Amino acid sequence: MSVPVAPEKRQKMESALDQLKKCTVVVADTGDFNAIEEYKPQDATTNPSLILAAAKMPTYQHLLDQAIKYGIANAGSEEEQVMNTMDKLFVSFGLEILKKIPGRVSTEVDARLSFDKNAMVSRALKLIALYEAAGVSKDRVLIKLSSTWEGIQAGRELEEKHGVHCNMTLLFSFAQAVACAEAHVTLISPFVGRILDWHKENTDKKTYEASEDPGVVSVTKIYNYYKKFDYPTVVMGASFRNTGEVKALAGCDLLTISPGLLAELSKDHSSVVPTLTAQGAKACELEQIHLDEKDFRWLHNEDRMAVEKLSDGIRKFAADAVKLESMIKEKMMDVKNGE
Repeated sequence: MSVPVAPEKRQKMESALDQLKKCTVVVADTGDFNAIEEYKPQDATTNPSLILAAAKMPTYQHLLDQAIKYGIANAGSEEEQVMNTMDKLFVSFGLEILKKIPGRVSTEVDARLSFDKNAMVSRALKLIALYEAAGVSKDRVLIKLSSTWEGIQAGRELEEKHGVHCNMTLLFSFAQAVACAEAHVTLISPFVGRILDWHKENTDKKTYEASEDPGVVSVTKIYNYYKKFDYPTVVMGASFRNTGEVKALAGCDLLTISPGLLAELSKDHSSVVPTLTAQGAKACELEQIHLDEKDFRWLHNEDRMAVEKLSDGIRKFAADAVKLESMIKEKMMDVKNGE
């Protein structure tokens, strides 16, 4: 016979990660399948930087080789072959990840399209078509788009006209969050750690308690605003620098966490209590606002941190996409030369 464990003792035995999973959907922020298997998240999210890192690992060379064969077989110019290979590679990683999780995978549209609404819609539909050709329903995929005005409108069109669920990334300002809610996108990924980075670099304050962390404060306000005014868009805190930030956002709809921090949380046995709740949000003193394009651009522009971090984020994702393209071109040349 098993001896029952007292609730308080069970609490001590449970890891912070297990406690977190009771009040928040935990998402793995990685392209590494082994990490996904180890920490058993509900969902997983990738981006060009994560795919680039994973594509360099010998374990995943077969996915890169398959994508290159696909790119060459679908002919066209070298540029088209490389683009087809990139799309196939992103989807191939997504398909492998979906075998290991019960939920959804996020796949990103090239950040270099961040200011071209129509190109983002077109590329997103191509990614969805590749998933569907592999037998995966669009309901298991979130298309990641930069939270520029154009990206948000692409998200609106994909959701309304095509039933494609979107994950708005590189989100730093309240203006971006409001515009995303008004576009009725499925999910937003406000970046916590990158906001903290900016404040450390640009102010005299270098250390913060978790509850005062500017990234935590930003996501808390967005979560409360969405819940107070009943927006269906859900909030997924992203880009964490430490477990304190993660625990300070317990109760958020979703949190996407790197394997390193998932490991720390799995070894941490401190108590995790939800700090964000829908009931608490209802009591917040927040005014509802509505933004057209000019109001959005002005309000976002007034937030220097958000302007700088959005631009920086797009540049970094674009730079990693270029590196990935170079790797693909090199391997493609080897295949064509019969090496």
